[in-house]
Amino acid sequence: MQTGDIISFGSHKWRVLDMRKNAALIITEEITEQRRYHDRYVGITWADCSLRKYLNGEFYDKFTGMDKSKIIPVKNKNPDNQWYGTKGGPDTQDNIFLLSLEEATCKYFGDSSSKLYNKGKNQRYWFERKDENNSKRIAVNKKEKWCHWWWLRSPGRVGVKAVYIFPDGNIGIQGNNIFKGNIAEGYCRGGVRPALWLKL
Repeated sequence: MQTGDIISFGSHKWRVLDMRKNAALIITEEITEQRRYHDRYVGITWADCSLRKYLNGEFYDKFTGMDKSKIIPVKNKNPDNQWYGTKGGPDTQDNIFLLSLEEATCKYFGDSSSKLYNKGKNQRYWFERKDENNSKRIAVNKKEKWCHWWWLRSPGRVGVKAVYIFPDGNIGIQGNNIFKGNIAEGYCRGGVRPALWLKL
């Protein structure tokens, strides 16, 4: 197994993002489902949101006992939003999680750190649409087979928003509304790409 491989685990296909000794960081190759980040429109962080509770509860429990024994619990840091300073909240112990803004922009889909840490004067909501790494972050909805936006665990411009990946792979660093998603839609269609550390 090596970085970039596609593997089967549980009922999903996963992409290998990182390798460390006898463990691999994997993320679902497709968006598994669409869910709200939180079940109420209130300021929230990853530590207390309903999506984290779901991933580490109902979603995790769909794995067999054998598969669960291969999932490594990890301590995740949750940095503040790099543009707006919105608090990311306390560290969390997770079996299943979403990637952070920094992980999605600097580590696992190419290095766009120059844009993350050097905000341009005209950049208010997302990175440049011509960012060379956008195409690496595009994800297809598993059921409907079309590109869709998906959540990261990091906070957006304010506590009622969470950062997301646009359908074209761009970073929506201002965030989408945690309860309604895109306000114009009136309901939440946020894509979920779970990640986990797998024991090899």
